[in-house]
Amino acid sequence: MTVDYACHEGVAVLRLNRPERLNAVVPALVDDLLAAFRRAAAEARVVVLAGRGRSFCAGHDLKEPVPAESVLETRARLERIQDVTRAVRDFPGVVIAAVHGYALGAGCEFALGCDLVVAHEDARFGFPEVSVGLSVTGGISALLPRMVGLPRAKELLLLGERVSAQRAHELGLINRVTTDHEKTALELAGEIASRPPVAVSLAKRVLDLGADASLEAALATEVDHAILTSLSGENEAPREEFGRG
Repeated sequence: MTVDYACHEGVAVLRLNRPERLNAVVPALVDDLLAAFRRAAAEARVVVLAGRGRSFCAGHDLKEPVPAESVLETRARLERIQDVTRAVRDFPGVVIAAVHGYALGAGCEFALGCDLVVAHEDARFGFPEVSVGLSVTGGISALLPRMVGLPRAKELLLLGERVSAQRAHELGLINRVTTDHEKTALELAGEIASRPPVAVSLAKRVLDLGADASLEAALATEVDHAILTSLSGENEAPREEFGRG
């Protein structure tokens, strides 16, 4: 399994488990992550999403061969990845990202799509998609400007700079910076799990409804753009892994 699952006292811990590839995203990981969220919805009040090994998630695995697929198949694959964003939003309780090392590309989208983000002080966040001829796909085109404002969002996407945990906190991307990200995330999870579940669920829902009125439109546009970049030929040149450097 590419995602480990454990649940105790209403807190489910999901750990991305491809440490040899810095938990880079492949279809199997997406499928396992969605299955883990479905299981957590039946068993848990809070989810902690973390990564095994040296990083949270270094983005799409660029060493995987580019699939030979039709436009419709590409759309289905991209929308399947977007279902992770939907799973986080649809989970009735709170989802906390516990980030260390790299959170790049799709990994950054996984993290920032969560309700709360706790980062180790060594964490690095970034969106390298434009630099390798790709496009964001995780709803970040709607979420990021709301977090940091449109000018800063454009800077982050167009330049693809990697920002430290401290800088991410200053920008408003994350909630906490710590020397023990999983311990802090689990402490927050335990506190939230002890609170009335209906009140917690409604508090999350009312904020998401207010902020995400156009998230579905953003998700649809992102798939269109991702298909266009996949057909452009601009991403055919050799590309470095998102997590390298």
